[in-house]
Amino acid sequence: MNEITRILKTLFGYLKRPDLYPELGRKILKNTINRKNAFKGKEKTYSWASSKAVSQHEAISLLFGIENTSFRDDFKAILNDAAQKEQECPIKMGGPGALELIYYACEFTKATNAVETGVAYGWSSLASLLSLKKRNGTLYSSDMPYLGQNGDQYVGYIVPETLKNIWKLFRFADKESLPKIFSENSVFDVVHYDSDKSYNGRVWAYHELYHHLRSGGVFISDDIGDNSAYQDFCEKNNIQSTVVKFEGKFVGVFVK
Repeated sequence: MNEITRILKTLFGYLKRPDLYPELGRKILKNTINRKNAFKGKEKTYSWASSKAVSQHEAISLLFGIENTSFRDDFKAILNDAAQKEQECPIKMGGPGALELIYYACEFTKATNAVETGVAYGWSSLASLLSLKKRNGTLYSSDMPYLGQNGDQYVGYIVPETLKNIWKLFRFADKESLPKIFSENSVFDVVHYDSDKSYNGRVWAYHELYHHLRSGGVFISDDIGDNSAYQDFCEKNNIQSTVVKFEGKFVGVFVK
């Protein structure tokens, strides 16, 4: 599919969904007037993140006091099945992130309620759900429809049916999904951000998610090197963040 076809398909997808018109307006602004903000402060934050970065396992030990990270062995069959399902999926979405970090954040907080933005195949969802299942907890997820790929039916594709009874998926942009989620549950043990990568989108969502994170809860944000939104947020709120370098990208994590 060429770029023009994809853009037209996405536009028509929006036009058929009046409930998504607010996000269409925001995307137009983001890609025109606010486009220069997308990578605001990127060089500054790359230097900052590089100077602090540790491995995923070092972060788990440092923040959660967990040395024996047996996640991959404990859930080997489930993870293998998930990888096979990803291979079979007819559309391409984002692959696995820092799964151990997400799983052990839920274990550390004994999470019963977690919220995430960004689902795609559902790798991060799977990591959270495997922990939440132990306490009959609930994962609340926000994910925009894949309007340009006919991919709606594949969101969360790798998540086993046995875990879907404790999963609530909201199919709107964050600015519509998060208020709906917070109206159902107002306090969370773990938050994981992996959606709108723009500076302005992050600043808005970080504030909202942090407000609804309990004291002692864990905040995780993927791809913090795209711009300085995460670093600026931490500095504004006097937060000492750990930075994880994972597959060439940076993940921010802290305990509130």
